[in-house]
Amino acid sequence: MKMSENQIGDQYSDEGFWGKVKNYAKAAGESVLEPALKLYYAANDGDTPAWAKTTIFGALGYFIFPIDVIPDIAPVVGYTDDLGVLAAAVAATAVHIKNEHTEKAKATLTQWFS
Repeated sequence: MKMSENQIGDQYSDEGFWGKVKNYAKAAGESVLEPALKLYYAANDGDTPAWAKTTIFGALGYFIFPIDVIPDIAPVVGYTDDLGVLAAAVAATAVHIKNEHTEKAKATLTQWFS
């Protein structure tokens, strides 16, 4: 069964996002979590337009959705599909990702990985 972008986006919730991030932070690594956090902080900024939030929530929904193209438990490659989706969302919404979003993401990662 193939899910539409809207159905995947509907999977997004703050609880689901933070639950996945906290439970899989070490396995996913900073390279996956940094774009996820940048997107999260941008999506929660009132200045970010609705179309960008839709793109962001679709990508974050894919990130937290339990069924992936490449299962997250697969060694080495488990998060490559997530990273690809997150990177595409960052590229599409880059103009709305502010320095403050990047700094918040880096501060969060420093807290978790230091």
